[in-house]
Amino acid sequence: MPRFFIEQANDQEIIITGEDARHIGRSLRMKPGESLTVCACGTDYQCEITRITENEVFLKPLSKQLCASEPDISVTLYQAVPKQDKLAEIIQKTTELGIVRIVPVLTSRCIARPSPEEFEKKRQRLQKIALSAAKQSGRGRIPEIMPLLDWKTALQEMQQQEISIMLYEEQGGVRFEELPLAGKSNISLLIGSEGGFSPDEAQQAISAGICPVWLGKRILRCETAPTVALAILMYLTKNM
Repeated sequence: MPRFFIEQANDQEIIITGEDARHIGRSLRMKPGESLTVCACGTDYQCEITRITENEVFLKPLSKQLCASEPDISVTLYQAVPKQDKLAEIIQKTTELGIVRIVPVLTSRCIARPSPEEFEKKRQRLQKIALSAAKQSGRGRIPEIMPLLDWKTALQEMQQQEISIMLYEEQGGVRFEELPLAGKSNISLLIGSEGGFSPDEAQQAISAGICPVWLGKRILRCETAPTVALAILMYLTKNM
């Protein structure tokens, strides 16, 4: 069944406008009487089309329920900016797995070094990738792609979460199953770019209360590591 996202919904009538409305009428060629799903803030509304105009689709909600595919934990990924278009792949895969926010971070070993203004020009396209992945995977919400942060600000933000962890390839960290995840609903996950983290950055993160986690002796690519880490988190918290 086609799936669309809106910011707010009510139980009487839902109206889809703009690009999504044109897609329903022109591309999908849907007609009054047909059904579709509308997602708003983690709730799925099963709706029947009552009327279609050039730029609006009017819907009658028939039932609603919390989206069954949404995890009961909120994970924010703090991802050091990778080269080329790897961030788009990271956004796609982590959206499918249940990420809530993705925050790009500039670290000392990032090869790609966009300015905040340069990154902002790309953010709309990256948000569309998150939207597409959310639709495909049956998510109840669209992950937010946040503005670019510097290292210091990212550490400060992560300190506000119930538990913050970082993938660190050097030995000395704990394994995922050793993390105190029980009862935690807000988790932040910090992952490096191609060059990982410098020793100084790793120490700064640990001093800020961020727990280093070791994935073993194999070195994962920066576009692989977020998918692996998030899948493990979802499994350990019974969300997979």
